[in-house]
Amino acid sequence: MKKTLTFGAGLAVLTLGGCAGLDAAIASPQLTPISNPATVAGSQRVSMPLPAPEMETQASNALWRTGARSFFNDQRAAKIGDILTVNISIQDSAQVNNSTARSRTSSTEDGISALLGLEGVIQNALPGTPSLDPAIGFDSSSASNGQGSVNRQETVNLTIAAVITDRLPNGNLVIGGSQEVKINNELRELLISGVIRPEDVASDNTIAHTKIAEARISYGGRGDISNVQRDRYGKLVYDQIAPF
Repeated sequence: MKKTLTFGAGLAVLTLGGCAGLDAAIASPQLTPISNPATVAGSQRVSMPLPAPEMETQASNALWRTGARSFFNDQRAAKIGDILTVNISIQDSAQVNNSTARSRTSSTEDGISALLGLEGVIQNALPGTPSLDPAIGFDSSSASNGQGSVNRQETVNLTIAAVITDRLPNGNLVIGGSQEVKINNELRELLISGVIRPEDVASDNTIAHTKIAEARISYGGRGDISNVQRDRYGKLVYDQIAPF
């Protein structure tokens, strides 16, 4: 009787646990409670380049700010710490075909027509009717053919916000920016840096990547998918030491 009760109690617990797990799987996911937004970006405080503080003199009953060039403020990035948008639109294609062919044939023949007057003695001493002319001969030939082709096509359309990190003596601006997007367990990272002219910034505070000098654009990722596509260490070592 005791064993029957124990088995029945265990079966009831398993049934309740299975129902609870099934209810949790069917139930819709709940929203995360609201928390401090600063924890989303991490606990470390953000440190970015900032412009030098400017002291402005205020005039009483004046509509114009001291040093202003227009009534409306220019919203384009121009100072250290300002943010602008970079539009990246790359559509490159290249096709190269190379073909090479080379052949060479050479022949060398040396003979001994007079060996200090001893050629007759040597011929009589040797069996048969040997001849010392020619005595040495070389023949060689070589040929090589090579073909190579490159067919590359790239299309990249991205948008990223960059920060002005420095202002050069001639007025040009140094920008830099990064962007990370994580989907499931795959992280995509976009990096950009370069030098721009303030007059190349459009009225909507954007600039094309073609107007960035010394542009460095990197777009890649890391995660589960990238790890699967990457060769294993053993194969990399084998490729380095394989003689063929």
